[in-house]
Parts: sequence; C-alpha cells; structure tokens
Amino acid sequence: MDVRALRPYAWAFALLVFIPVSAVLSLIRGAGVAVFATAGLAIIPLAWFMGLATEEVGKRSGPGIGGLLNATFGNAPELIIALFALARGLPDVVKASLTGSIIGNLLLVLGLSMLAGGLRFKTQNFSREASGTHTTMLLLAVIGLVMPALYKITAGARVQETILDEMSLGIAAVLLAAYLFGLLFSLRTHRDIFNPVTDMEENPRWSLRVATLVLLVSTLFVALESELLVGSLEAARDALGLTDLFLGVIIVAIVGNAAEHGTAVLMAYRNKMDLSIAVSMTSTTQIALFVAPVLVFVSLLIPPVLTLDFEAFELVSVALSTAAIASVVSDGRSNWYEGVLLVMVYVIIAITFLFHP
Repeated sequence: MDVRALRPYAWAFALLVFIPVSAVLSLIRGAGVAVFATAGLAIIPLAWFMGLATEEVGKRSGPGIGGLLNATFGNAPELIIALFALARGLPDVVKASLTGSIIGNLLLVLGLSMLAGGLRFKTQNFSREASGTHTTMLLLAVIGLVMPALYKITAGARVQETILDEMSLGIAAVLLAAYLFGLLFSLRTHRDIFNPVTDMEENPRWSLRVATLVLLVSTLFVALESELLVGSLEAARDALGLTDLFLGVIIVAIVGNAAEHGTAVLMAYRNKMDLSIAVSMTSTTQIALFVAPVLVFVSLLIPPVLTLDFEAFELVSVALSTAAIASVVSDGRSNWYEGVLLVMVYVIIAITFLFHP
C-alpha cells in the first residue's frame, strides 16, 4: 500500500489517539461526559477507515455493489451501538438512533454531498431509476413503521403489549423480506441499473488483503468504543441536560454513520455522484429494512421485545425527509443549492428535536 495515499487522512490518524484516552478514562472512572465524548471521537476515524476500505473494494465492483458494501460496513458501528444500547435496556435510544440515521443520511449526508459536488461542478447527474427504487423502498419502510404507532393511537386504552409485540415481529419480517428482494433486484435481475458501465473506473490503491484487514481491525475497535459510548450515555445525558431522543436522533446517529458521511461527500466531490447516492440511500434503506428488523428479532433474546412503535414526532420527521429527498432526486440531477436546502431541513429538524420534551 502506498503510504502517500493516506496523507490526506492524517486527521483521522490524529483522532485515533482518543482510543487509548477513552479506555483510560473508563478504567479510572472518569466523568461520563468525558468518556462519552472521547469514545464518540474515537469512533469517527475508525468508521472513516472502514469507509476507505470498502471504497477500495467497491472499485472492483461498480457503484451499486460498492455502495452496498460501504453501507453495510458503514452501518456496522450503528448496529453495534444499538446492540449495546439494547442490552443495557435503552430501547428509546435504539429507536431514536435508527430514526436519526434515516433522517441524517437522507438530509445531512445527501445535502452535504450535493453541496460539495456542486461547488466543483455546476450540475451532477445520477441514475433516476436507482434513486427511484431506493425511494420506493423507503416509502415501504415508512408505512411499516407508521402502522404500530397508528395502532396505539387508534386503540387507545385497549392497546395490548402482546399484540404490539406480535405486530412488530410480523412487520419486521416483511421489511426484511423487502430488503432481501431488493438485493436480488439490484445485484442480479436489474444489475445494469445500479452498476452502469463507465469509462472512468479508478484503479484500487489497496490490495484486497489490506482492505479486509482494515475492515476487521476497525470493526473490532468500533465494538470496543461503542461499549464505552453506550456505557457513558446516561451519565452524559444527565450532565448535559439532553433527552434520550436528541442524543439518539442527532449525536449517536451522526457518530454511528461517520463512514457513510465522509465517503458519500468525498465521492460527490470527485464527481462520482452515482456512488455518492448509492452509499447514502443504500445505507438509509438498509437501516430501515435490515438493521431495524434484525434488532427486533435480536430483542427476542434480550427481553422485552423491541417494538416498532416509534414516536409520532419521529415518524413525521422520517416521512417529511423521505418526501424531501424524493422531490430532489426525481430529475436525476443535483446542484449545490439543493444540497444547501437539504442541510437546512436537517438543521430545522435537529433544532426541533433539541427542544422536544
């Protein structure tokens, strides 16, 4: 591997110092806020290196598969954090982080990507068919997530927790099936839509062995830092005076999705908008159709069952985010101003979550 290829990411190597710092603070029982902050900062470069490694693998496979790989490994920190939070009996944080990941990927990541690419290129083009398919999958996810909350609202005092558990398991199974069929559609039957042939293929700078090693090592350290992050979450919440909702939707979601954030923006800046869209939207559909259902089934081993009855405020935010992105990607073109507007929508939602009780 050419060492010079890593020089632009010196900042990531510098942030790795927070790995031992967070570990030491945890061992000496330092302030919860300090442990939470250092663990969060340590996850960011680790997630970034995971993104770099999957980008190298993606160069051998095309934007569709590359986006899928990046989303899969990029969502690993999110899934690991959610599992630890679930084990510690923090279902509200888990749900909030899922909501925040969806909103963040749709608005913040895509917005920053379109802004970064638009500052270099007047207009960038991407596949309308691929983005349209992802949008349809998101609409299915929104419908699936809305129904349990709608049941609670309409049933009122007659709500039965056992029915809610069974309903969540059934919907989770449908969402998971939709994700698997989506993989079949994008990787087999309609591969040409998601992996268009181009004449600008970039040669990998890392060997497959190096990329795999980076993925494995980064994932291991992400798991360790996620345990520290979740373990200090309650102390940080109390010290900062924030709610579980804001911590999950904004802070934990941003930290857990650092890989997709950086990779999607970098690809857009390099005028690889198809890959940028693939990373951000594949990550979003994967959170909604794969990670959320998997957590529901895993919760069978860690009672109580994680139900899909999200707060109405969260669901409306997800629905509005999906509507906003559907409007922006409908023409298969993007510019810097559309990116600014998406980021502004995210800021509005973040401010509202900050003040939500």
